[in-house]
Amino acid sequence: MNEEYVVFTVTSSDGNEVTMAIVDEFDFENKHYIVSARVIDDTISDEGQYIYRAKINGDNFTAEKITNATEYRRVVDAYMEMEEDEE
Repeated sequence: MNEEYVVFTVTSSDGNEVTMAIVDEFDFENKHYIVSARVIDDTISDEGQYIYRAKINGDNFTAEKITNATEYRRVVDAYMEMEEDEE
């Protein structure tokens, strides 16, 4: 990876640990979210992005999976709208 990214590990549905890199972050409805992509062999994958809720504690954070389908859809829609506004 040429650029430095903040990375974190999540556990996939099949129980494997997956390294993710934060590629963007944003606030929506007074909550902080991170947009991430898989890291494969020190390269950030361009095959999809994932949004997690971020709980920040000082310099540390915890990525939380958004389990509520309605919340997830609203967050994705808000992020897509923000991206369109930047173009």
